[in-house]
Amino acid sequence: MIKGENSFVPSVALRIAVRGGGVDAMALLLMDGGTVGGDGDVVFHGAPTHPSGAIRLTDAGDGTAWLDVALTTVEERITRVLVVGSTENGTTMRDVAGLSVEAFAPDGTSVARYDVTEGGPETAMVLAELYRRAGGWKFRAVGQGYANGLAGLATDHGVDVARPVAAQVPQVPQVPQVPQAVQMPAPVSAPVPQSVPLPAQPAQPAPHAPTFALPQQPPMAPPVAPPVVPPAPVAPEPVAYGPAWSYGPVFAPYTQSGRDNDVITVSGLPPGPVVVHLEVRGDGYTGLAVLDWKNKEKDYLVNSTEDDFRGRVLATVPRKGNLRLRLEAEGPWRVEVSPLAAAHVLTEGEVESRGPDVLLHTGGVADLAIQYGGDDNLIVNIFELARHDDHTALPEDENLVNEIGERRETVPLPAGPLVVQFEAADGPWRARLKRV
Repeated sequence: MIKGENSFVPSVALRIAVRGGGVDAMALLLMDGGTVGGDGDVVFHGAPTHPSGAIRLTDAGDGTAWLDVALTTVEERITRVLVVGSTENGTTMRDVAGLSVEAFAPDGTSVARYDVTEGGPETAMVLAELYRRAGGWKFRAVGQGYANGLAGLATDHGVDVARPVAAQVPQVPQVPQVPQAVQMPAPVSAPVPQSVPLPAQPAQPAPHAPTFALPQQPPMAPPVAPPVVPPAPVAPEPVAYGPAWSYGPVFAPYTQSGRDNDVITVSGLPPGPVVVHLEVRGDGYTGLAVLDWKNKEKDYLVNSTEDDFRGRVLATVPRKGNLRLRLEAEGPWRVEVSPLAAAHVLTEGEVESRGPDVLLHTGGVADLAIQYGGDDNLIVNIFELARHDDHTALPEDENLVNEIGERRETVPLPAGPLVVQFEAADGPWRARLKRV
């Protein structure tokens, strides 16, 4: 896999290998808000087993760390499991040779592998993640580095690093042995890293904030607060779209342009699902995520290494507050936020596009014919809106296509109204309806 790709993995007890000399592995178990729920949700050498027994960390002693992840026993409150790597003593992720993440099924089959080649001057990185989708689990190659190290990564996910916590030794059920096909070394005990006080931390952290001890890190320069630029107000007004579409808010589109990394605030929009159209001119990484009310990344909308990225993705304006988006880009960009009613309506005429997109189906039962010309993942989902009365949110999605490489697909669609989401399509594609 390359950075940004994702695929379903079997919902079984996986073993995940984190390879790379000098890298300390850990796992963060996140809830819906993108934060851990307590000390036990941080699995590292000082607390190598999650209290539920679902995740355990061991070190093979040869530059490989193993995370045993029993997906079927991960608590329902956990929606994502981050696989994290960090370095010490001035070493950066760029200096790590052979950095990779690989997941194995119980029979020893490799079900996902990501060779990390995007390391930079960071000392901590979210290497990959497992996340719930359509009743199962998916593996995503993330490769997101943190210039402010493990402290910054941990803080962004609700972990307080001001004080250490004692190593946890919960009683857990025995983890099934890995088949001989993988030939994994026997685990050995790893020493508890020494905690160090970090600068600019409060003497008394909030009692509810989970904490853990960080490995020794080089001293960090104090952060420099960027200037605060108030967002331009948006005055929504009714706009006529056709054909008739009655789901979700209707408002005048909001547009903003800029260059390189930025945080985009869209104020004054009514709550509900919207379409975000993003265009970036450049050959670097493009990432787009929704920020929640805690100003933390909640949903990843775009995670692409495509040159000159362009695409349309779904986002939801919160019931209270503004729509805030964190954009990672190298080069000039343009963002447009539009109502669902502005999306293209599928007909028997062919739609030709490239990249992720959002389409509408307003008619009766039909088949959707797709021709895909890319080399990477093609993921297509639908949101059935019939009998879903809450216009401030979308219902659960249903996956129609999840394949890799060039292909032709014809998939059945139920009667509309429904949203057809091309979640991933790093290549050209065509789509049209075939009446039943």
